[in-house]
Amino acid sequence: MAIGKFSTHWKSSIQTRKQRKYRHNAPNHIRHKFMSAPLSADLRKTHGIRNIPLRSGDTVTITTGQFKGHSGKVANVNLAKAKVKIEGAELMKRDGSKVMYPINPSNVMITKLDLSDELRKAKIEKRASQKQNSMKLKEANK
Repeated sequence: MAIGKFSTHWKSSIQTRKQRKYRHNAPNHIRHKFMSAPLSADLRKTHGIRNIPLRSGDTVTITTGQFKGHSGKVANVNLAKAKVKIEGAELMKRDGSKVMYPINPSNVMITKLDLSDELRKAKIEKRASQKQNSMKLKEANK
């Protein structure tokens, strides 16, 4: 296997260097899954799912870091760096201009979903129904 290629057969490893390599060489359709953030408790009840990949337009609350407690809309999602930029989470530069601070998606919680996309809405409903079916099977097997 050549250096820098993405392995589709890789499952897991304890070694941090292999985990970093997997994330670094992952194609965009897999990187998109890395951009998942947990839903708030009320959204979790209404939609029946625990997390979903972030999109521009979602409203989030920052849960950790220097901007903890700030809420705002997702302005930009960067798959290459696996970071999101949120309105209101800004740093002041020396020249007085403001720049949005990149935040890891695991450090935010979705408080309002942007459901303007019909495909996204359908995917959420599909995942919720799959979860309900699996829970029914577990109860039946007890």
